[in-house]
Amino acid sequence: MALPDVFVGLIVVVTILSKSHADRNVYPSAGVLFVHVLEREYFKGEFPPYPKAGDTSNDPITFNTNLRGFPDRPGWLRYIQRTSHSDGVLYGSPTADHVGKPTIIEITAYNKRTFETARHNLVINIMSTEEFPLPYQAEFYIKNMNVEEMLASEVLGDFLGAVKNVWQPERLNAINITSALDRGGRVPLPINDLKEGVYVMVGADVQFSSCLREVETPQNQLRCSQEMEPVISCDKKFRAQFNIDWCKISLVDITKVVPVHSNRPDPGTGVLPDIGEYNPPSESLKSRDYFADFLITLAVPSAVATVLFIILGYSMCCRREGVIQLVHHSSIQKSTKELRGMSKNREISWPLSTLPVFHPVSGEVVPPIHPDNYETTSMPLMQTQTNLQNQIQIPQQQTSGKWYS
Repeated sequence: MALPDVFVGLIVVVTILSKSHADRNVYPSAGVLFVHVLEREYFKGEFPPYPKAGDTSNDPITFNTNLRGFPDRPGWLRYIQRTSHSDGVLYGSPTADHVGKPTIIEITAYNKRTFETARHNLVINIMSTEEFPLPYQAEFYIKNMNVEEMLASEVLGDFLGAVKNVWQPERLNAINITSALDRGGRVPLPINDLKEGVYVMVGADVQFSSCLREVETPQNQLRCSQEMEPVISCDKKFRAQFNIDWCKISLVDITKVVPVHSNRPDPGTGVLPDIGEYNPPSESLKSRDYFADFLITLAVPSAVATVLFIILGYSMCCRREGVIQLVHHSSIQKSTKELRGMSKNREISWPLSTLPVFHPVSGEVVPPIHPDNYETTSMPLMQTQTNLQNQIQIPQQQTSGKWYS
């Protein structure tokens, strides 16, 4: 049974690691999504089984992928593995610049139970095709998917089938898949089964359909600017499985894109050439002595500081104006000390609140408000009383019943 074009392209790029110990060769096409699955089941055979016979091995296995001779992968190739009990996935979109250059990826599997490793090589031979890249490219943002879920062949096939129904092209291929986290998105909260979101770019050989053009209408552009969901007639064909943010859809016609060529300046002597290897300086170079530089660095500031100190000392101690200023400063300090000593020894009158008070009704003498150890230093300097005897005289009561002062 013949398969649709969309699924034919998908099956070509999805590969599974062979159980052969020889290097695995794959042949992706430039401008088409490349997906390669690293199966844990295969690498389990590289590690010793469980001690007890009959136990099912479920070792935690992680993968490390890098370009041979380098610590990381090529820029177009990404890798994801959500947990140590799930398969790893290599994915990306090679360009025409990588055609004809075999890319050898070293795959190292780590068994966290036995602390053993197994290594295999994946040889990526990028092929060129005349029909790629497709001229009309649309990028969709799917909010309810993670990147590893979208990379599954059946999920990606369902999405391409829905796009083909609303676009009706003759050829349709997935070009690239990017996690929203790689575009500056935030990690979702671990509630309500929230997903990080994924961008899916597809290409076709015909103009964009009227449904895809609806997002460019002024009404939908206004709704997007107000953070409202636009009205798209074909959204129901995706809504059952894919929640698409139509405000983030991108439609690009590469036939109308004007290439920008920038004149690269001539590199200087310190810039490495595009071709060639770095040649470090030879060991025959003479070492430089920095002791003289060190002395100059310390001597110049020290000499300037010494000259300034001598000038200041001469101005303050040897010249008449300086001596007068020193004597004047000394006299101010002496007067200040003398005033402080006089203020400690002054005698002031007790305020009225510290004297006994005569009660006019009961005839009793009320004790003063403040105790005898009243702090005199907290009293105001200006007092209306002259002395304790002249402040007030308490009236005395005679037996005859007459009052006198």
